[in-house]
Amino acid sequence: MARIIAIANQKGGVGKTTTAVNLAASLAAAEKKTLLLDMDPQGNATSGVGVDPNQVEQTVYDALLGAVEAEKLLLATPLEQLSLIPANPDLIGAEVELISALARENKLKGALTGIDDRFDYILIDCPPSLGLLTINALTAANHLLVPLQCEYYAMEGLSQLLNTVRLIQRELNPGLQVLGILLTMFDARNNLSHQVSEQIREHFSAQVFETMIPRNVRLSEAPSHGLPALLYDISSRGALAYLDLAREIIRQEQ
Repeated sequence: MARIIAIANQKGGVGKTTTAVNLAASLAAAEKKTLLLDMDPQGNATSGVGVDPNQVEQTVYDALLGAVEAEKLLLATPLEQLSLIPANPDLIGAEVELISALARENKLKGALTGIDDRFDYILIDCPPSLGLLTINALTAANHLLVPLQCEYYAMEGLSQLLNTVRLIQRELNPGLQVLGILLTMFDARNNLSHQVSEQIREHFSAQVFETMIPRNVRLSEAPSHGLPALLYDISSRGALAYLDLAREIIRQEQ
């Protein structure tokens, strides 16, 4: 049975999709059969592994509405062990169309039934909001990974996200656990990055990953080439950091 990890933070620009793409690629490079599931209508995780969101005929949107089985949505990527279920702007309509649906919060969980035993890890890239798409991801997941930018307003909104998690644990998914908080865009030359890191570790201690993701030009460049960082420049600090994160997560499981 797959370990399903939702990668979520309602604050945009914190490295959420960068984390989803590069962690998925790093797990695949570690010979873990991995699925990257794009739940963001922007489709950036889809394009980040070389698939044009505007060229795919069926996406996770169709699975949420029950129009197609998730197995038929699986696409290959440049990494042998990494598969993709894509998204595109059509997904915007899903939140509206699911409002009146029975058990609307469980649509993704139901869609993944039947393919979750084919993977070691399923990583879900959530949109930057706490709407129905994110709630579906958290209801389907075993774990939540929260990317948190090393900037002044880093903790803004984190309490709201954790409150939502507690609500989902109580009402929809008692098995949901916080896998960890990932510090992103860390700049070792910047005193503020160190201050934010220390503050978050003081407040959340064991819930914070040891690995920190540095601010790195190669990580920013890789999506424009449709490649995870480890295929764009495996020697870059960003690619190496995500490989370290994958190793840390695998160690946690063991």
